[in-house]
Amino acid sequence: MEFDLAFTTSYLVAFTMGLFSSMHCIGMCGSIIGTLTLSLSPDIRNQKNRLLPFVFNYNIGRITSYTIAGALAGVVEALVTMPMGEVSGHRLLQLLSAAIMTGAGLYIAGWFPRFAYIEKIGLRFWKLIEPFGRKLIPVKNRTQAYLFGMVWGWLPCGLVYSALALAATAGDIKQSALTMLFFGLGTLPAVMGVGIMTGILTKLSGMQRFKQAIGLFMIALALLAAMPWLNPMAITTHMVH
Repeated sequence: MEFDLAFTTSYLVAFTMGLFSSMHCIGMCGSIIGTLTLSLSPDIRNQKNRLLPFVFNYNIGRITSYTIAGALAGVVEALVTMPMGEVSGHRLLQLLSAAIMTGAGLYIAGWFPRFAYIEKIGLRFWKLIEPFGRKLIPVKNRTQAYLFGMVWGWLPCGLVYSALALAATAGDIKQSALTMLFFGLGTLPAVMGVGIMTGILTKLSGMQRFKQAIGLFMIALALLAAMPWLNPMAITTHMVH
């Protein structure tokens, strides 16, 4: 019987992380959606059937950037595991991922607000590319909306960084990219800002007990990342000699 120590790269787990971190996305990306919407002409802004394609393209651009960032996390994984050895390097990244996920869980629950300081990691890069996003305002077509989303997808965000830490344990560049793709898809229902799901999430985001439950869920995932042999999903094959 063999244990898959990288079980946390399950795309379902990444999607779930994105879905349950949506309350944070509403606050972070909701204002950006507002900026995008207000930059559109009134005839588009006031007609939902014309507005939705712009919002959708923005989100696809944002998720594209997440996927690219995931591929870069896969490169980092390869660079770390190369000198240390695959087993030791992967284990180090696994423990680091668990620590960051724990911080994200505590942050969502409201018990560790200083976790937000992790966002300073990407601040320098953000200052370089943010002006390109501003040049796309006002957004006049769907292509601009997509490019606008690609730029704002690099906005420093602690929860995105926790997902990237997860992606860095995926095993290869392709799987790391797909992990971030599924994380981005998980954030889509809330950030699209339409439909019943968003209304529910907006109400739940104001409930402290719900935030704490989601935080504890994230911490549970982190513990399983650190000790994957405790998770029944980690059992993948039976060794035959």
